[in-house]
Amino acid sequence: MSTERTEYARRILKSEADAVLALLDRITDSFSKAVDSILACKGRVVVSGMGKAGIIGQKISATLASTGTPALFLHPAEALHGDLGKVTGVDVVLAISNSGETEELVRLLPSLREIGAKVVSITTSASSSLGKYSDVVLETGNITEACPLGLAPSASTTAALALGDALALVVLQERGFDKESFAFYHPAGELGRQLLQVRDVMRTGSANPIVAEDAPLLVALDAITRARAGAISVVDKHGKLAGIFTDGDLRRHIGCGVDPKTVRTGELMTRSPIAIAPERLATEALRMLRQKKIDELPVVDSEHRPIGMLDVQDLLEVGTT
Repeated sequence: MSTERTEYARRILKSEADAVLALLDRITDSFSKAVDSILACKGRVVVSGMGKAGIIGQKISATLASTGTPALFLHPAEALHGDLGKVTGVDVVLAISNSGETEELVRLLPSLREIGAKVVSITTSASSSLGKYSDVVLETGNITEACPLGLAPSASTTAALALGDALALVVLQERGFDKESFAFYHPAGELGRQLLQVRDVMRTGSANPIVAEDAPLLVALDAITRARAGAISVVDKHGKLAGIFTDGDLRRHIGCGVDPKTVRTGELMTRSPIAIAPERLATEALRMLRQKKIDELPVVDSEHRPIGMLDVQDLLEVGTT
């Protein structure tokens, strides 16, 4: 029994995988037209579908919205009872129906045409009712469901989801949507943490003490104490980073007869320290700290002037592990 189950599960997965792979030959000029329609859209992409197709539509809508394309999901039945007012003439409606004959969706089409919204559909054939009303049709072809009855949406919904992902991600690429943009739309959770930049977590202002290399060590120690920091950036006469002085440097020299009132900070600092730019990812900074086995990392601008300080504890607190 166990072997029969696992073999059947493999057949189901193969059936769904085959349905997706069959779409490769269906990526034609219509797909490019659909991408152009979304890129030219002055409003939102309104995704709609009934039942399982609607669930797939909600995911596609969420993917579009999170990658820079304003989008929302519109339930066709609710649209027939007033929610059609959410659609405007500058919107693109992405309608999903395997058969292309879903009653609630088809009944919307004349109203959508009157509103002036462009309709892009994902359906079996352009000859279906939905296909005939659409400005652009993404045909999936006849798909045999993985369900043993051949009825429950399975391979067809998987194919529709894959096609929707392809559409959303090609649009993403065409927009030049980058990691910084992605982070903006994902400020919380694991994705947000992975895309935090150094500038988002570095210490600045009074928490980022800076002294000249000819300043007495006592001045540097006082600045570190007031900032409650573990290190201080040391600059040359041009204001560029020349070194870093840490509490570890202090411990190494304190027993050597050093007079903090007279010795210059530049004499004891670590010269030419590793530094990082503010636009780098915080995860990269943490990796550098771990590889070099250090706890602080100066942040410098394009002129190599210190503008912040990264402390390993700050990175651990925001979860960039």
